[in-house]
Amino acid sequence: MRQKMTGARFIVETLKEYGVTHVFFVEIILLRALLEMEALGIRRILAHSEKAAAYMADGYARAKRSPGICMSQSVGAANLASGLQDPYLGHSPVIALTGRQDFVAQYRNAYQEVLHDSLFDSVTKYNIKVDTVEQLPYLFRQAFREATSGSPGPVHIDILGLRGQMVEDAESELEVLVEKSFLRYPSKRPEPEIEFVKEAAKFLERANKPVIVAGGGATASSAGPEIVELSEMLSIPVATSLAGKEAILENHPLNLGVVGRYSRWCANRIVSEADLVLYIGSSTGDLVTNGWKIPKIGTPVIQIDINPAELGRSYPNVVGLMGDAKVTIQRIKESLKPLKSAGKWAQYAQKIVKEWRDEVEPLRTSNAIPIRPERLCKEITEYLPTNGVLVVDTGYSAIWTGTMFYLTHPDQRYIRCAGSLGWSFPASLGVKCGLPDRPVVCFTGDGGFWYHFAELETARRNNIKTVTVVNNNSAFRQCLDTINMVYGEKPSNKDEIYKFSDISFARIAEEMGCLGIRVEQPGDISKALKKALAADVPSVVEVITGMEYGAPKPWAPLQ
Repeated sequence: MRQKMTGARFIVETLKEYGVTHVFFVEIILLRALLEMEALGIRRILAHSEKAAAYMADGYARAKRSPGICMSQSVGAANLASGLQDPYLGHSPVIALTGRQDFVAQYRNAYQEVLHDSLFDSVTKYNIKVDTVEQLPYLFRQAFREATSGSPGPVHIDILGLRGQMVEDAESELEVLVEKSFLRYPSKRPEPEIEFVKEAAKFLERANKPVIVAGGGATASSAGPEIVELSEMLSIPVATSLAGKEAILENHPLNLGVVGRYSRWCANRIVSEADLVLYIGSSTGDLVTNGWKIPKIGTPVIQIDINPAELGRSYPNVVGLMGDAKVTIQRIKESLKPLKSAGKWAQYAQKIVKEWRDEVEPLRTSNAIPIRPERLCKEITEYLPTNGVLVVDTGYSAIWTGTMFYLTHPDQRYIRCAGSLGWSFPASLGVKCGLPDRPVVCFTGDGGFWYHFAELETARRNNIKTVTVVNNNSAFRQCLDTINMVYGEKPSNKDEIYKFSDISFARIAEEMGCLGIRVEQPGDISKALKKALAADVPSVVEVITGMEYGAPKPWAPLQ
């Protein structure tokens, strides 16, 4: 029913009806809306930077699998745009609201103003301007449709007025209409064409050495159980991307681990030997294929993706299936003739995985000082609660946890950065806001934590109780091998381009009213994690590891 209301009231009632519980922002933006949020019970989380606010909204969105909201005024819009790169790459439904100067001030050197709308073009699915209050009902509904439909992604709404006041202050006869199917993703579950399903089933039945690669689309679709059932029907080993790590538990005999560049050598080796690879909701970019070397070019590939533009993007498909991962796998299962016993291929894959496990277990149990990252990941594996969520940064944080952290319970979650170093800590705050009753642990390095550690104050002020584990070697350690390759034996001061000062993040955390624990002995990690998980304030567990511990290089076949 239409009724007279301000734009601010419409915006907030719409957010409330779409299930939004938190909004992440840097002032000064939509002040009347912020006031209305207080009345309707939407939490307002003031961040220290627009980029961090975007990351918080991203973590919230990935945790709840529903849109996360971030906002900034006109002068902060460019910063907010940079924060949308990770949700864009990670297919996360973040809706960003910004203000822009009134028409009369545009193109006249208005203070702090730049034309920022084009900055959002490359990091959003939908980038629009709202000039009048009457546009709100149509464009806000479309924003939620765009964010959650197909492959999810960010949306930008640019509202007239430095703080959006030209629209939020205006009144009109408006109706709040909510389309329930777009509250979460996947908003729709499209089914594949049956003739392609039957063709894919025949390829799988005929293959002697098939492999499944499960990606972020499988996670988004909650397709893990179906993937495991399919793999068991045909004894197909399962590798995952980082974003697909939740698809299969560590102790499953068909689990190969993460494949590609941030990977286990056993997964790369088995995928490289496959005679058919089934990609489920996974891109075929350079990270999951180790630079398009795994699988080998020419290997028959079947792809399942909700976005038809992904089918055959890097590997020509023998069959391409456009559809939701969960539904599509179910249809394939219905068309298959199950095998009665595990084949030699599955047994061979299990043997290779065991060789990898035997190789790394001494590192995971090492008592070396400085502490080895492998040991740190083992301790997190053992102390993450059965309903815990691990939020990880890119780079070494992704390599260490992708390979050495084990998911052991179906209710545990693994949420990874899509490529923006520093993302994980503010994102973990958003995850906790989205899942307030679940333990949330962030894993980052010191290089990543430096980006946004000021948000410790945000966490303490808003009582967002996360545990942040900092793998501290006082450097951008991942860069060191490349630096050594370039510099060789030339005399130089290499330290100044990758090393940091030895700062105690635990002491910084204490200064901000959080719990800070510095760990230098491997035997103390478990006690620190136990104390941090039980704390009634945000916690930082700073673990001192060694510069000498480089992550394993990804395996690739000889050319």
